[in-house]
This record gives sequence, C-alpha cells and structure tokens, in this order.
Amino acid sequence: MTSKGNITKKRASLPLGIWVLILGIIFAGANLRAPLTSVGPIIETIRQDTGMSHTLAGMLTTLPLLAFALFSPLAPKISRRVGLEYTLFGALLLLVAGIIIRSIPYITALFIGTAVLGIAIALCNVLLPSLIKREFPNKVGIMTGIYAVSMNLWAAVASGITIPITEGVEFGWRGALACWVLLSIISIVFWIPQIRVHHQTTSSLDTGGSLWHSRLAWNVTFFMGLQSTAFYVVVTWLPSILQQQGISPSGAGWLLSLTQFASLPATLIVSILAGRFSNQRWLVGLSVIFLLLGYAGLFSGITSLAPLSVILIGVGIGSAFGLATLFFVLRTHNAHQAAELSGMAQSVGYLLAAIGPTLFGFIHDVTHNWTILLLILGFGACLLFIVGMEAGSSNFVTTNQGNYRASTIKKKA
Repeated sequence: MTSKGNITKKRASLPLGIWVLILGIIFAGANLRAPLTSVGPIIETIRQDTGMSHTLAGMLTTLPLLAFALFSPLAPKISRRVGLEYTLFGALLLLVAGIIIRSIPYITALFIGTAVLGIAIALCNVLLPSLIKREFPNKVGIMTGIYAVSMNLWAAVASGITIPITEGVEFGWRGALACWVLLSIISIVFWIPQIRVHHQTTSSLDTGGSLWHSRLAWNVTFFMGLQSTAFYVVVTWLPSILQQQGISPSGAGWLLSLTQFASLPATLIVSILAGRFSNQRWLVGLSVIFLLLGYAGLFSGITSLAPLSVILIGVGIGSAFGLATLFFVLRTHNAHQAAELSGMAQSVGYLLAAIGPTLFGFIHDVTHNWTILLLILGFGACLLFIVGMEAGSSNFVTTNQGNYRASTIKKKA
C-alpha cells in the first residue's frame, strides 16, 4: 500500500504537482455552495413560475441539507474502500449530473437534481478537510482558510449574478442554475491528476472507535449544525426579508452577495488565527457578537442599516464557518479521525440545519412577517456561543477502548 510519505514524494516529484493539488482543493471548494446560493435570489421567481408555496420552495434548500445528513457518515467508509481521491473525483462527476438534472424543465427533475447534487456536496464536505489534514499537517489553518474562502467567494458570486443571468439568458432561472456545471467541469479537470497520483485504497487503516459517546464530538456537531442553520436560513430567506422591508429584488440579491463577500476575510483571518492558538473560545465569542449585532439591525427594519447589518451577519457566519471546519482538524489527531468527526458533525449538524429553511418558510406562511424568525436566529446565536465554548477548548477527540472521548491532553500553544 502506498504510504502517506510516498504519496507526498510522488506529488513533490511531479512538476507543479503540489500546486495542482491546491488548485484542485480550491476549485472543489468553489462548487460546494455556489449551486445552492444561486437559488436564494430567485426563489420567489421559481415559486411564482411553478406555483409552489413558501414551504415547498424552502425544500429546495432543505433537500441538499437532508442529503448532507444522510450521506455524510458514509463518506469516510466509501473513502476507505475506494480511496480518498477517487471518492472526491466521483463526487464531482455526481455534482455535474445533479446540476444538469435540476435544469430539466420539470418540477420533479428540479427536486431530484437538487437531491443528487446534495449527495455530491456531502461527500466533498466531509472529505476535503480530511485531505487537507493528511497533505498539509503543518498548514491546516491557512489551507482550510483558502478552501473556505473559495467556497464563500463563489457563493457570493452566485448570489450576486444569478438574477442578471436569469434576466439575460433564454431559459430564465433554469439557465441560471445550469450555468454552474461549467465550474464543476473545471474542478474535474484539476482532479484527474490526483487520481493518477494516489489510487490505492485505505481500507486497512484503523480509524478507531465510535465518536457518538464523546461530549466534545457532540459540541463540535451542534456548533456545525447551528452555524449551518444560520447560513442556509440567511441564504434562502434574506432576500425575501429585505424585499418585505422595501428593498428591490435586485438590491436584495446584491445585499445577499455582500453578506457572502463580507464573510471572506473573516473566514480566512479566523482560520489562520484559530490554527495558531490551542484555544478558540474567544473567536467563538467574537463570531456570536457579530451575528447578534447584524440580526438586531435587520430587526430594526431601518433600510439604511441593511448594508451594515448584512456585513455584520456575513462576518459572523464566515467566522463561525471557519471555526466549524477547523474543529474537525484541530480536535483530532489524524486524517482518519478528522473524516469520522467531519462525517458525524455534518450528518447530525446538517439534519438540524435542514429544519431551518422549511420551518422558517412555514412560519412566514402562517404569520406573514419575519419578526419571529429574526428572534429565533438571535436565540440560535446564543446557543452557538454555549456549545462553542466546549468545541473551542484545547481538548482532542481520541480513541479509548474502541470509543472516542475528549482527551485531557492539551495542544501546545
């Protein structure tokens, strides 16, 4: 079996091999949110064109999250059987198929394609942090930051350009959703060299026991779930909230894009800082403060405060996402533990997040306003702080007689 050291030597011996890997990670990350955030700005258009209710329209965001919940635990198992690179390559191929199916002019195809691309993204979500820990063990902060920034950057671009594309292409909103297949194809091109470098399976490698009895693992999981809930609720319904406050649909779409752009520097800076400290609790606190201030600005209903409010929300969400992704790496000892923790956290976490968009749509259908929902978001930020105090501690998740537990061994500062 090819060892980690041999893999690294193989890549080092290839011209620009390590840079191709980095570009592969960047472009793979670019595909993990853009196909989803492109839905939010045009969800009202989709709903009116198809006759769907707000509740059913919320399922366009909820379906991928359910796919994340169901398939995230399977990602480490598939990876150990067929290989990490092969699994990621297959996931990108599946993503292309999902985007194409989603664009077929039938409502059923819209939901089936959304579910398929959700499965593909679930596999990448779990395994990319594991790949980073394996290939860049001394650079996990900066590499995780670069990967997360790529994800958020393209999410922001998708939020901002979806409405102009919808208005400018012949096939309307379906054409706007289909265009993201080009980004997926570019990613596949960069991953072809990776499956040629490392194609051995890793099924004989022991990952340890179960994480389900670990308090630390559960806190990381709930932190992941709460920040994901905030992100997907904002992505889905922020344009509708802003439109109800008197902002134009195009302006609301660009403010959602501004939220994403504001998250970029926060994600990168927090990822770098978190990788340099043994304890990330103070970063958790800052993230929650930004979120609460942003929600308060939206709650006020003052449209002149909308740009500042969405920037604060973007900084808070970006910081929390960077921390959630890094916890998979910082709270574990090796790539296999990282994959297992990532699988658990994203499975349960996204199941929690899946409730958000549909529940918020249902509450809006009943109340016809967004006030209660903003209060719920504020309460969620407080819960994020509580679980973040444990997830941001300097403990490790480690193996003990077949189970994982929180290690009392502290990381060196």
